[in-house]
Amino acid sequence: MPFDFFLGIDVAKQTLDYAFIDQQGNLKAQGQIPNAQRPIELLLEELHQRFNMEPVTTLICLEHTGIYSNHLLEVLTRPDYRVWLESGKQIRYSMRVHRVKTDSADALNIVRYAQRHQAQARLWKPEPKLLTSLRSRLLLAVNTLKQPLKEAKPFVDKGIVRSLEKASANSLKALEKDLEAVNCQIETLIKRDPELNRLFHLLTSIVGIGAVTATSLILATKAFTDGKTAKQFACYAGVAPFPYQSGSSIRGRTRVSPMADKHMKTLLHLSAITAIRAKGEVQDYYQQKVKEGKNKMAVLNAVRNKLILRAYAVVSKNQEYDKTYTYTLA
Repeated sequence: MPFDFFLGIDVAKQTLDYAFIDQQGNLKAQGQIPNAQRPIELLLEELHQRFNMEPVTTLICLEHTGIYSNHLLEVLTRPDYRVWLESGKQIRYSMRVHRVKTDSADALNIVRYAQRHQAQARLWKPEPKLLTSLRSRLLLAVNTLKQPLKEAKPFVDKGIVRSLEKASANSLKALEKDLEAVNCQIETLIKRDPELNRLFHLLTSIVGIGAVTATSLILATKAFTDGKTAKQFACYAGVAPFPYQSGSSIRGRTRVSPMADKHMKTLLHLSAITAIRAKGEVQDYYQQKVKEGKNKMAVLNAVRNKLILRAYAVVSKNQEYDKTYTYTLA
């Protein structure tokens, strides 16, 4: 849709620098406010009164800045403004060389970027990202307590192991209770949003993909609106193999990129293990390839790729995964 106004915001920990332009690119307002909810509300009220700025016809663009954007996003979701969260690198790469580097100049660059590329704007929706980050930290804490005890059992006196388990029992119980609460909150957030709920049900229809992996896929792909193909996402997740060679003398084994989202890769690995343990064509595929002498980890990586392809397929077709469909093994 065409926008009447564009608001670019440079987000810092303490302050927000903004630049406001109209459809023709004329600078209408520019300034700085504290990074707090009330000043943000007052700024939006002022722009509405002075220029008749409406949420549905205004595109607000800002960079990804983690938690520093929380106050701003909280205010913008109430009247349903059109918000575009864009990569800072993408904005900088799109510009010619700029020697001036100030927060006010950055805000102007952001708003000019939004105006030039408005047709490609990917509108932001609230996501349970902070909750999934908390979930990952809780899982890490649980595993940090459990794993050493599990590894010690064959080598340490049973009495000592029991005393260690008893000493950590209350902590584990509390962590697992918190983990359950976070999972419930994530599920509630997803169910509250019709689009996220639709994607969640499509993804979890795939054998091997559970609630956690589905949620992480939705977040990592910005609800499948980031423009990545399945192959590009496989590269991002570190499961796409690349040849390793140079000239005619250096030839190493095919490997995946180390520059990957390791958390996403771990979740896909766990999903692949779940898939090959469930009766069906994925298990048949895995067993056949291993029987042919293929490396187990290479076959498992192929299963991870299959899961990504299926995730993109069910979303693009808006159709749940058909578990009864007969595949030819390849």
